[in-house]
Amino acid sequence: MKYSSTKGDDSCPIPPRPIPGESPSEAWLRRVLGAMSIFTMLMTVPQVWIIWIGHQAAGVSLLSWGAYLLSALLWFWYGLAQRRQEYLPRLPGWVGLDVAVITGVVIYG
Repeated sequence: MKYSSTKGDDSCPIPPRPIPGESPSEAWLRRVLGAMSIFTMLMTVPQVWIIWIGHQAAGVSLLSWGAYLLSALLWFWYGLAQRRQEYLPRLPGWVGLDVAVITGVVIYG
């Protein structure tokens, strides 16, 4: 699927919008995926809270959270490389949460 900015040039910092012709199911899926990204990020906050406020990191897998961080960094890189600006606003949040968990596991685990 190709994207264009609202001004029609690739250098525009305005988030891209789908080219006319996006099917309703594609638009719906895009909205659902965006909402799920925010929802799952919010669901990660209790894990960070338990580690940093409760100082409890027992059972938290450093390997798993390292993989989550790698995934977030790859998605961030992909968003930059492909100029997929709809990915970029949420990814710093994911990187921050992943780093918070990893750091907490190293300190308290």
